[in-house]
Amino acid sequence: MAEVLHQDHGHDEHHHHDDTDITVFGFWTYLMSDLILFGTLFIAFAVLSSHVPVDTPSAKDLFSESLGFVLVETFALLISSVTFGFAVLASYKKNVNGTLLWLMITWLFGATFIGMELYEFNHLVHAGHGPSTSAFLSAFFTLVGTHGIHVTSGLVWMLVLMFQIKKYGLTLPNTRRLACLSLFWHFLDIVWICVFSVVYLMGVL
Repeated sequence: MAEVLHQDHGHDEHHHHDDTDITVFGFWTYLMSDLILFGTLFIAFAVLSSHVPVDTPSAKDLFSESLGFVLVETFALLISSVTFGFAVLASYKKNVNGTLLWLMITWLFGATFIGMELYEFNHLVHAGHGPSTSAFLSAFFTLVGTHGIHVTSGLVWMLVLMFQIKKYGLTLPNTRRLACLSLFWHFLDIVWICVFSVVYLMGVL
């Protein structure tokens, strides 16, 4: 009887391990498809930003004065990546309260980033530099907006996960979800560094 129970327990562990492997593999596949999406948007932006009509503003005209603002926005997202790392470390120690605390701090930094991005978009539109002004601005709003939508999705996912951890604790499924969200969040940080470098820094040079 004990041998049967031991075999059943081993089978359950193997089943959970297989589920984790499949989930992580599937999520990596999703991230690779997202990488292709952002790569395509970067190429479109690079092409269109080099063909700005004479009577429309260029990247240097638009971003020279707001570069400091975007730098603060960038630091908010980068710090959120660090705090997410602390949340993951707390989960390794099975510290539910610590995990929730660091996730909430991460959420606040992410929400700050989105708030600043929306402010920037609103400022550009009210200044008459909306996405319909030129192909360059259409590419800009599409690239930066797509990243913003992903960050917003991550914030919603984070709220749902915090609720699940609060209710059920750091179970294997919740730990798996936390690992996937961590990959997603760090991926968005890397994409934003590319956006900041290509769109803003190279734009004002």
